[in-house]
Amino acid sequence: MYKKRVRPQSLITAIILIFFSFMAAPFHLAIAQNLTPPEKAIRILEEVDDMWRGKSAHGTFSMKVKTANYARSMRMEFWSKGKEKSLVRILSPLKEKGTATLKSGASIYTYLPKTDRTIRLTSGMMMGSWMGSHFTNDDLVKESRISEDYDAEITFEGQRNGDNIIEFTLIPKPEAAVVWGKIVLTVQRETHIPIVEIYYDEDMQVVRKMQFGGVKEMGGRRLASIMKVVPEDKPGEFTELVYDDIAFDIELNDSFFSIASLRRK
Repeated sequence: MYKKRVRPQSLITAIILIFFSFMAAPFHLAIAQNLTPPEKAIRILEEVDDMWRGKSAHGTFSMKVKTANYARSMRMEFWSKGKEKSLVRILSPLKEKGTATLKSGASIYTYLPKTDRTIRLTSGMMMGSWMGSHFTNDDLVKESRISEDYDAEITFEGQRNGDNIIEFTLIPKPEAAVVWGKIVLTVQRETHIPIVEIYYDEDMQVVRKMQFGGVKEMGGRRLASIMKVVPEDKPGEFTELVYDDIAFDIELNDSFFSIASLRRK
């Protein structure tokens, strides 16, 4: 098990519920020629950070979870606004339809339609599994930027296994509230779309991998539509998210992110 310093942070947080603020301007390779290697690394990582960001978002995705004890698949609909507000509702299977999670600031609420109960998660429940996946409830609350929390070095650029890539090694800054000892991120060289992200603990042992695929246009952007988390210490287990579509910068009132909306079936 990895040692927890403060809180786990990565691209995963942004991907789960799309906690976004704005989208960065496109960054082209021509610009990179006028930058020093550290400046180039920061600019690319800023683009990666902002790839899934928007003032608001709405979409649907499927989540498949495989553990040693069970396998489950769900289809969900989500809405988000800024960094502070998001709502996710299960659409299928039928026995779980209507189960929902609301994030409002630092608080998370869960609605269970079978018992018609709304639960506000306590601090002791934050490290519990979200929807039975390999994500925790705490993952949903925190917001981070890899371009700000890590010192980055481009450790490889060129052809590898037939792909034109850029590889970054990310070491957390001393003041950063993160848990990882190191992250190795590989992106496509032309588009900067992530390919794989490998997380190490403070003993520099691999903890989990995040694999990206299924690149397609969603919401007017070229994005990876498939994200798969594979824990290193649990062979055969994974959580896979597959996005059907995402619409960015839609009109959403703050009042939408309420207990009443959470309980709506």
